[in-house]
Amino acid sequence: MTESSYTIKPEFISDRVRTLPASGIRRFFELSANMDGVISLGVGEPDFVTPERFSQAAFRAVAQGETHYTSNYGLPELREAVSDHLERLYGVRYDPRNEILITIGVSEGLMLALLAILNPGDELLSPDPYYVAYLPVCQLAGGVFVPVATGMETEFRVSAQDLEAHLTDSTKAILLGYPSNPTGAQMTREGLAEIADLAAKRDLIVISDEIYDRLSYGMPHTCFPSLPGMRERTILLGGFSKAYAMTGWRVGWTCAPADLLEAMMKIHQHIIMSAPTPSQYAALEAIRNGEEETQRMVEEFDSRRRLIVDGLNDMGLTCFDPHGAFYAFPSVRSTGLDDIEFAERLLMEEKVAVIPGSTFGDCGRGHVRCCYAAPDALIEEALERMRGFVAKL
Repeated sequence: MTESSYTIKPEFISDRVRTLPASGIRRFFELSANMDGVISLGVGEPDFVTPERFSQAAFRAVAQGETHYTSNYGLPELREAVSDHLERLYGVRYDPRNEILITIGVSEGLMLALLAILNPGDELLSPDPYYVAYLPVCQLAGGVFVPVATGMETEFRVSAQDLEAHLTDSTKAILLGYPSNPTGAQMTREGLAEIADLAAKRDLIVISDEIYDRLSYGMPHTCFPSLPGMRERTILLGGFSKAYAMTGWRVGWTCAPADLLEAMMKIHQHIIMSAPTPSQYAALEAIRNGEEETQRMVEEFDSRRRLIVDGLNDMGLTCFDPHGAFYAFPSVRSTGLDDIEFAERLLMEEKVAVIPGSTFGDCGRGHVRCCYAAPDALIEEALERMRGFVAKL
């Protein structure tokens, strides 16, 4: 058999995909994957192995023949457990029958939410810096992504005034991601309450990505739909990846009023059917009986947070105190390098992988994202290599 010489024509690829930006994170992953001795502060996932009891729950389910589709909405007992979990932590409860959907991670939940609410040309406001998928997913849904600038001087918190300044007649929704990837920023309850007032006044939907809700340090997390009047206009995204060390299991949840959730269900049932059944059983064990493991991991992350932030500041890379997730977001402007050159040279010369802040929007320029989901010894070695690199500059 000979190889075909046929070349796919560019016009065979849809315009929306051809113009879609590639992930800046992926490039650095590929560079570092082909180098020996690299310490990665780039991967945004817990370094902990999924607790054994969660995995065993999945194995038991498979052994008992639970290998078929579940309800499109997900396992009824998992939806009930999610509802109990949110009520216990934040005082907000959703009806497991028609207000909770189990998704393939928050990524699917975000895609469903934007496809369900955005018409072509509708504007979506979101703080900048933002998670790399926010802009592309908005574009895929036909929306117009409107970044709203934040900065280190406000610890990368967005204000209601900032958002209001960007409102137009085309604004449909606000997308919030706190605690933040990439900055580690956490919002105050007062700040979120002001955004809630704005959403009510201007009749906007709020999509609240709270995948890092349990990873909060020294500042209590506020669940956005728990604010007065917000449950009926919020799509809440959450999941198991970060707090339960279950990234590869791909299980998340979406909570919303029944009419909104049913719109998302229309899409979910056609493209997904249901989240993986064994993964749902692992998630059920995690949310029912995994609090001890979660607290242990949160305490470890908090210790690492202090280690890396102190180390970065000591070497002259100014870093505010991140109160959530597992990221530090130091400025590298003092080195005379931009964030891309800093990250490339640090990788090539010292074999430490960090992600350029501009990957996450214009307001990330001059910063790099350092993920401290790594053992202390590796963080300390990475800091030592970075210290030598900065000293040479």
